[in-house]
Amino acid sequence: MRISEADKQKIIGDMCRMIQCRTVSNLDDSLVDWEEFEKFRALLRECFPIVYKNCEFRRIGKSGIMHKISGTSGDSKHAAVLMAHYDVVPADGAGWSFDPFAGDVVDGMIRGRGAMDTKGTLCACLEAVELSLKNGWKPVKDLYLCFSGEEEINGSSCSEIVDWFKNNGITVDFVLDEGGAIVENAFPGVKKRCAMVGTAEKGSVYMDVIVRGKPGHASAPPVNSSVGLASKAVCRIEKKACKAEYTESVKKLFKVMGPNNSIAALKFLFGNLWCTKPLINLASKILGGDLFALLHTTTAVTKFEGSPSYNVLPLEARVGINLRLLGSDSIEKAESRILSHAKKAVGKNAEVRVEVTNGSNPSRESDTGCPEWKMLCDVIHETWPDILISPYMMMACSDSRHYCRITDKVYRFSGMFMSRKDRNMIHGIDERISCETLVKTVDFYLNLLARI
Repeated sequence: MRISEADKQKIIGDMCRMIQCRTVSNLDDSLVDWEEFEKFRALLRECFPIVYKNCEFRRIGKSGIMHKISGTSGDSKHAAVLMAHYDVVPADGAGWSFDPFAGDVVDGMIRGRGAMDTKGTLCACLEAVELSLKNGWKPVKDLYLCFSGEEEINGSSCSEIVDWFKNNGITVDFVLDEGGAIVENAFPGVKKRCAMVGTAEKGSVYMDVIVRGKPGHASAPPVNSSVGLASKAVCRIEKKACKAEYTESVKKLFKVMGPNNSIAALKFLFGNLWCTKPLINLASKILGGDLFALLHTTTAVTKFEGSPSYNVLPLEARVGINLRLLGSDSIEKAESRILSHAKKAVGKNAEVRVEVTNGSNPSRESDTGCPEWKMLCDVIHETWPDILISPYMMMACSDSRHYCRITDKVYRFSGMFMSRKDRNMIHGIDERISCETLVKTVDFYLNLLARI
């Protein structure tokens, strides 16, 4: 379907208005401007009247919104889901060269928080459905457009949407959410652009290690203060890396990147895992970064709290850790492992305990041998001919992990080209998206809808 010049201007205008809605989520409800969220939901009705005329709409949870477009098959027990989130992370303007919620167009770029994450995909999805319905399209199976406003804070709305599907006995055969993108230099030695489609994601755990020592006046400190002992625990925790694990998504990634590598050594290394795993493991430990994270549960120490005063010894020192769990790892295993490391570091000099404040286990692996995967690959190739397509392990968490409770056909792909600079703007400063990229993303969704 051809996107007219008038359609392009509408798409750009709608996106600008979405950005102007300050839908900033927060763990503390009292700090959320819920009027901005309602303003956004009202804007959707205004921008997409044909969608709302042809859908069954319902609110689920605190911020979940669901649009059901009935399919022509008459089978109400099978469905496809397109999803995104409309909440954004805070942007106070510090370091920005423009208003974070400007929602304007300068030099062909739509500027503002949420442009990339993920009002861009939400906008493109709805624009494509609006255009398709306008031209007489109907999906074969029921199509659900499901958006939440709590993804950035791991809120419950998406999980409640999944509960709704489960409770109503609906089999979800295909889920598409944010995730990978069309990227350049996706892998050392691979020159072609590649569509990176997330077929699994790591779990995420927020955990505190609390060391309880001896309080008192700083003028007469003990041999081991709680802060000092907590520091020893941190050193041991950082030093004790988890063993490497080759998940199915990582093996599939290497299977694509090996044969398509222009560097002979890397082509051999990643194309012959049966004998090269020890070398890759060693390289991951030396290089760190993405390669290490692909093969290991990672542990990042991000917070350290002691006394609020310089001259007071704290009773407790608290260390905040974010673990990204891989493969067979779990919250329970991680909790036991971290506690063991901390106790061995501290010894008998203090009490140690661990508190998990929030967590999710690694997702299940999505099927890449099914018709739904082939359909997605065909759509990607139709939209971007002559590119590689590869499954990969997503490091970040997304709302789509909740759907893994009811289906193994969850795919994480944002349907747009992202340069490294673009990817660095997600949750960063001066977030923006080019008009050309946004319109191309609409084209991707149009091609997808034609096959659903």
